[in-house]
Amino acid sequence: MASDRLDAERIIEYFKGKSILITGATGFLGKILVEKILRVQPDVKKIYLLVRAIDQASANQRVQSEVTETELFSVVKEKHGKGFSRFIEEKVVALAGDIIYDDLGLDPPLLQHLADNLDVIVNGAATTNFYGRYDVSLDVNVLGVKHLCQLAKKCRGLKVFLHVSTAYAGGEQEGLIQERAFEEGWALREGMHLDVDAELRLVADVRREVEDDDDKARRKAMKELGLARARHFGWSNTYVFTKAMGEMVLSRMLLQSSSPAPAITGAGGVVVVRPSIITSIQRDPVPGWMQGTRTIDTAHHRVREAEPVVLPGRPGPGRWTSIPGDMVAGRRHFTEKPRVGKRGEVIPTKEMHFFKTIASFQVYMLVKYRLPLEILHLVNLLLCGLFSRLYSNLARQYRYVMHLVDVYGPFAFFKGCFDDINLERLRQRMGKSRNPQDDEMFNFDPKTIDWEDYFYRIHIPGVLKYILK
Repeated sequence: MASDRLDAERIIEYFKGKSILITGATGFLGKILVEKILRVQPDVKKIYLLVRAIDQASANQRVQSEVTETELFSVVKEKHGKGFSRFIEEKVVALAGDIIYDDLGLDPPLLQHLADNLDVIVNGAATTNFYGRYDVSLDVNVLGVKHLCQLAKKCRGLKVFLHVSTAYAGGEQEGLIQERAFEEGWALREGMHLDVDAELRLVADVRREVEDDDDKARRKAMKELGLARARHFGWSNTYVFTKAMGEMVLSRMLLQSSSPAPAITGAGGVVVVRPSIITSIQRDPVPGWMQGTRTIDTAHHRVREAEPVVLPGRPGPGRWTSIPGDMVAGRRHFTEKPRVGKRGEVIPTKEMHFFKTIASFQVYMLVKYRLPLEILHLVNLLLCGLFSRLYSNLARQYRYVMHLVDVYGPFAFFKGCFDDINLERLRQRMGKSRNPQDDEMFNFDPKTIDWEDYFYRIHIPGVLKYILK
């Protein structure tokens, strides 16, 4: 139907006069969304940004320093000139709160104001540490969803509740991974039942057991608990496990509830977005801009420092999002634009070596590093601890590398293929705008990207500029 067609004009018009609550706005994806809305639709009514802060002044300072004053907002700043600060003050409202608390940690009058005025809620807040504390991950990725759903149920005019998850919440599956809501109780291991409330009670019990331990011991206990529980139910790490549980809470409260929020009946309804690995900005507003080291960029740093790189993973085309192209482009970039030493000498680029299986990588590490470490350990004992410091440093580095492989290795050999039929249907609804530049503004078709050019010309220079400085 013609009325179902989407184009840039309709998307831009949608945000006009809308009030939007965004969580996770100080994160990479969150601030990109805030900037995009302010740039394409300056007539948005209000954008509320929930940030962790002790008071309103601190919240305002965080939003200013971590969001609106970053280079990402340079285009918006140039557009408004001297009126930029006033524009931000009129449109952006910082809220001192936290999604881990009931009512988001907000006072009742403010909470009621949001309930009366919000049109859209976007939950982008998350703790993305693969090996994070289980209690913290549950607080943010699960309880945070619950508290936002409770607010959504109070909103009288809410049109869309958008939740940002991850494509890997579905676990390490092979073949076609379909788009479907995660029902509570579902687990990746057959015959198992995942009870979210039981996991919350388990964490509370463990907290009490380790409350007398020192802080380091408590952190270690919670990290190991998260990884153990994730793998018990079939997930590879704490992050994707808790994100899956967050979706289950969302499904229970807003999709399967016997008394859903009557306001979430607009065209958007409840939307779950599951992006895969997110890298730097490709085009606008600042090509190559990024925040925080992405998982795939560790090798870039090692190549830049002329260190030998050995990685588990297929060197050729594969299904792990963007990694194969990234490795090829990385070698090309540092070969053509090598690092220069203090005296102007060219530092040669080291080769990358890939292993086809985790087992082959582990054998290599055993022969190349573990056995020499054991010999050093023996020599150190014979010489009464002469090499204790050297052995401790090398052993710590070895354990760290093997830990990274244990946590991230499964993604190097990911064999799933994500079904994107819903996204494809959305792409098919996109009509042509009168202005071709508008079509590019909302282009989300990965088939239009020259990945080698993107990594070589945009992403890697962005890593060097914004991450490695």
